Amino acid sequence: MISHDEGSRSPVGEPFTDRTVDKFASPLLDPDRFGLAVFSSNMAGGANLTDATGPPRVTWPETVRIAQAADRHGFDAIIPVARWRSPSTTERAAAHRSFETFTWAAGLAAVTERIGVFATFHVPTVHPVRAAKEIATVDHISGGRLGVNVVAGWNAADFQMFGFELDEHDDRYGVADEWMEFLERIFEGEHPFDFDGAHFRSREVVSEPRPVQTPAPVVMSAGFSPAGRAFAARRADINFVITPDRGAAKTAIAEVKRVASDVHGRRLSVFGAAHILCRDSDAAAQAEYRRVVHEHGDWAGARAALASLMGGSQSADFALEMQEAAIFGFFATPIVGSPDHVVEQLLDMRADGLDGAAVSWVDYEEGIEQYGEVLAPLLAEAGLRPGG
Repeated sequence: MISHDEGSRSPVGEPFTDRTVDKFASPLLDPDRFGLAVFSSNMAGGANLTDATGPPRVTWPETVRIAQAADRHGFDAIIPVARWRSPSTTERAAAHRSFETFTWAAGLAAVTERIGVFATFHVPTVHPVRAAKEIATVDHISGGRLGVNVVAGWNAADFQMFGFELDEHDDRYGVADEWMEFLERIFEGEHPFDFDGAHFRSREVVSEPRPVQTPAPVVMSAGFSPAGRAFAARRADINFVITPDRGAAKTAIAEVKRVASDVHGRRLSVFGAAHILCRDSDAAAQAEYRRVVHEHGDWAGARAALASLMGGSQSADFALEMQEAAIFGFFATPIVGSPDHVVEQLLDMRADGLDGAAVSWVDYEEGIEQYGEVLAPLLAEAGLRPGG
């Protein structure tokens, strides 16, 4: 995986050769395995809107335990959500609790050994020159394990805290495309250089060191609108999608992969989201689901989150199914059942064309341990994951 070793100690100003890692050797990009990543553990509640015990409270000791357990049990990556405020409520301060993703990634890179660690950028909030330095720094801390999740825009209320309004949806991807073009030139081009674009203009750009990964770290793009898919096909290694309609998703997944290959000459992986609740039997899993969602679910928070995601609509007339999907996994595919049933549902995701899943649970620490002890051998037996 390493193409050459770190150079020997050199005086300041003398040439120094950093070790490099081929990013395409990442397990996340291996077409022969179904990739699995821990998702959204940096946010209060994780991917849940419930007052049931178990979801992350977001303390640093808890964060380290989750990451090290995922590393120990063979997960391929851990992916955070960049969030500046909770979309579900403004009344509970704890609901807004989250760790900023780049400092979070730097900390976890230093206390893990094998697992990929992602940081999530909201493009409008970070200039490419700063992003390049942050990416390279964390990639060196991790020894070439950093992944970058590029998000063109999200909830308007988050960005109003920064003092600006978001561009129209498709226009955001025009900015993100130029942002990536600039970043790629920093990593791959000759320094110094000038950059003159429609959105970014810079003079005498230099950035050292470069990332450990060549030609640059693994890039994920979250978005499945036509503009989001076009951006992912052109710029990303992984397109992260929420796919509630399996039939439509299967067609769209095949198409975005085709565009990446035929138009841009690139291989694109597509990851979905899976929220897993596994018990010894389907009946026991369904009983726990009812407890978490129907007895302890934050239904008012779910309605508020849906209103925020739909442009600030104050209507409370959201279908119960939508509210339930927000409470349990925040629109991830709900995977509820016995170990065998969980494996069957992950096989269904693979059959739809997905190359992996970002996984969440009600109780992350319990879920990761259960994965290592119960599910990992079954997934290996099913041919989704390597054994051993």
